[in-house]
Amino acid sequence: MAIKITVNGQTHSLDVEPDTPLLWTIRETLGLTGTKFGCGISACGACTVSLNGRAVRSCQLPVSAAEGGEVTTIEGLAREGLLHPVQQAWITYQVPQCGYCQSGMIMAVATFLEQHPQPTDEDIDASITNICRCGTFARVRRAIHAITQR
Repeated sequence: MAIKITVNGQTHSLDVEPDTPLLWTIRETLGLTGTKFGCGISACGACTVSLNGRAVRSCQLPVSAAEGGEVTTIEGLAREGLLHPVQQAWITYQVPQCGYCQSGMIMAVATFLEQHPQPTDEDIDASITNICRCGTFARVRRAIHAITQR
Protein backbone atom coordinates (compact mmCIF):
# COMPACT_ATOMS: atom_id res chain seq x y z
CA MET A 1 0.00 0.00 0.00
CA ALA A 2 1.51 3.31 -1.09
CA ILE A 3 1.85 6.25 1.26
CA LYS A 4 1.09 9.62 -0.27
CA ILE A 5 2.94 12.71 0.99
CA THR A 6 3.83 16.06 -0.45
CA VAL A 7 7.45 17.09 0.02
CA ASN A 8 8.60 20.55 -1.02
CA GLY A 9 5.48 21.00 -3.14
CA GLN A 10 5.76 17.69 -5.01
CA THR A 11 3.32 14.90 -4.26
CA HIS A 12 4.79 11.42 -4.00
CA SER A 13 3.17 8.02 -3.78
CA LEU A 14 5.75 5.96 -1.94
CA ASP A 15 6.07 2.23 -1.53
CA VAL A 16 7.56 2.20 1.97
CA GLU A 17 6.65 0.49 5.21
CA PRO A 18 4.31 2.73 7.25
CA ASP A 19 6.64 2.62 10.27
CA THR A 20 9.69 3.77 8.29
CA PRO A 21 10.96 6.96 9.90
CA LEU A 22 10.14 10.05 7.86
CA LEU A 23 13.85 10.94 7.93
CA TRP A 24 14.84 7.81 6.03
CA THR A 25 12.00 8.25 3.58
CA ILE A 26 13.20 11.79 2.86
CA ARG A 27 16.88 10.86 2.62
CA GLU A 28 16.89 7.38 1.11
CA THR A 29 13.67 7.15 -0.88
CA LEU A 30 13.46 10.75 -2.11
CA GLY A 31 17.20 11.48 -2.16
CA LEU A 32 16.93 14.76 -0.22
CA THR A 33 20.01 14.62 1.98
CA GLY A 34 19.87 18.10 3.53
CA THR A 35 17.91 16.73 6.49
CA LYS A 36 20.49 15.12 8.77
CA PHE A 37 20.57 12.13 11.09
CA GLY A 38 21.86 13.18 14.48
CA CYS A 39 20.91 11.17 17.52
CA GLY A 40 18.08 8.94 16.30
CA ILE A 41 15.97 9.58 19.44
CA SER A 42 14.43 12.98 18.61
CA ALA A 43 16.64 14.76 21.11
CA CYS A 44 19.07 16.82 19.01
CA GLY A 45 16.85 18.22 16.24
CA ALA A 46 19.28 17.76 13.33
CA CYS A 47 16.44 15.95 11.55
CA THR A 48 13.86 18.73 11.96
CA VAL A 49 11.48 19.34 9.06
CA SER A 50 8.18 21.16 8.78
CA LEU A 51 5.04 19.03 8.66
CA ASN A 52 1.91 21.03 7.97
CA GLY A 53 3.66 24.15 9.28
CA ARG A 54 4.86 22.52 12.49
CA ALA A 55 8.47 21.63 13.29
CA VAL A 56 8.84 17.87 13.77
CA ARG A 57 11.82 15.66 14.39
CA SER A 58 11.72 13.20 11.55
CA CYS A 59 14.03 10.49 12.91
CA GLN A 60 11.33 8.97 15.12
CA LEU A 61 8.19 10.07 13.24
CA PRO A 62 6.79 7.25 11.10
CA VAL A 63 6.15 8.24 7.50
CA SER A 64 2.53 7.14 7.99
CA ALA A 65 2.08 10.09 10.40
CA ALA A 66 2.91 12.42 7.50
CA GLU A 67 0.52 10.73 5.06
CA GLY A 68 -1.56 13.32 3.24
CA GLY A 69 0.54 16.06 4.80
CA GLU A 70 2.80 18.81 3.51
CA VAL A 71 6.46 18.33 4.38
CA THR A 72 9.05 21.03 3.84
CA THR A 73 12.73 20.19 4.09
CA ILE A 74 15.71 22.53 3.96
CA GLU A 75 15.82 21.99 0.19
CA GLY A 76 12.30 23.44 -0.15
CA LEU A 77 12.64 26.45 2.15
CA ALA A 78 13.94 28.92 -0.44
CA ARG A 79 11.29 30.14 -2.88
CA GLU A 80 11.63 31.37 -6.45
CA GLY A 81 15.40 31.54 -6.18
CA LEU A 82 15.36 33.65 -3.00
CA LEU A 83 16.66 32.41 0.31
CA HIS A 84 14.19 32.25 3.18
CA PRO A 85 14.79 35.10 5.68
CA VAL A 86 16.16 32.60 8.20
CA GLN A 87 18.65 31.24 5.67
CA GLN A 88 19.75 34.77 4.80
CA ALA A 89 20.13 35.71 8.47
CA TRP A 90 22.24 32.58 9.03
CA ILE A 91 24.64 33.84 6.37
CA THR A 92 24.59 37.48 7.48
CA TYR A 93 25.20 36.63 11.14
CA GLN A 94 27.57 33.73 10.41
CA VAL A 95 25.53 31.37 12.57
CA PRO A 96 26.99 27.99 11.56
CA GLN A 97 30.32 26.76 12.69
CA CYS A 98 30.59 23.14 11.52
CA GLY A 99 27.06 23.38 10.06
CA TYR A 100 25.93 19.79 10.60
CA CYS A 101 22.91 20.65 12.77
CA GLN A 102 22.01 23.81 10.91
CA SER A 103 19.43 22.48 8.43
CA GLY A 104 17.37 21.25 11.38
CA MET A 105 17.98 24.45 13.33
CA ILE A 106 16.92 26.59 10.36
CA MET A 107 13.74 24.54 9.89
CA ALA A 108 12.92 24.81 13.61
CA VAL A 109 13.44 28.59 13.57
CA ALA A 110 11.49 29.11 10.33
CA THR A 111 8.41 27.34 11.72
CA PHE A 112 8.86 28.97 15.15
CA LEU A 113 8.80 32.46 13.64
CA GLU A 114 5.50 31.73 11.89
CA GLN A 115 3.89 31.36 15.33
CA HIS A 116 6.09 33.87 17.19
CA PRO A 117 6.75 36.89 14.96
CA GLN A 118 8.20 38.94 17.86
CA PRO A 119 9.79 36.38 20.20
CA THR A 120 11.47 37.18 23.47
CA ASP A 121 14.67 35.47 24.57
CA GLU A 122 12.49 33.32 26.84
CA ASP A 123 10.30 32.28 23.87
CA ILE A 124 13.40 31.33 21.89
CA ASP A 125 14.91 29.36 24.78
CA ALA A 126 11.64 27.49 25.40
CA SER A 127 10.94 26.64 21.76
CA ILE A 128 14.25 26.22 19.96
CA THR A 129 15.57 23.13 21.69
CA ASN A 130 17.82 21.90 18.88
CA ILE A 131 21.32 21.03 20.02
CA CYS A 132 24.38 22.59 18.43
CA ARG A 133 27.58 20.93 19.58
CA CYS A 134 29.58 23.95 18.39
CA GLY A 135 27.59 26.21 20.73
CA THR A 136 26.38 28.82 18.25
CA PHE A 137 23.29 29.59 20.33
CA ALA A 138 24.19 33.28 20.84
CA ARG A 139 24.47 33.72 17.07
CA VAL A 140 21.16 31.88 16.58
CA ARG A 141 19.42 34.29 18.97
CA ARG A 142 21.09 37.31 17.32
CA ALA A 143 19.93 36.15 13.88
CA ILE A 144 16.35 35.51 15.09
CA HIS A 145 16.12 39.00 16.61
CA ALA A 146 17.53 40.56 13.43
CA ILE A 147 14.82 38.86 11.36
CA THR A 148 12.04 40.05 13.65
CA GLN A 149 13.26 43.66 13.69
CA ARG A 150 12.76 44.13 9.95
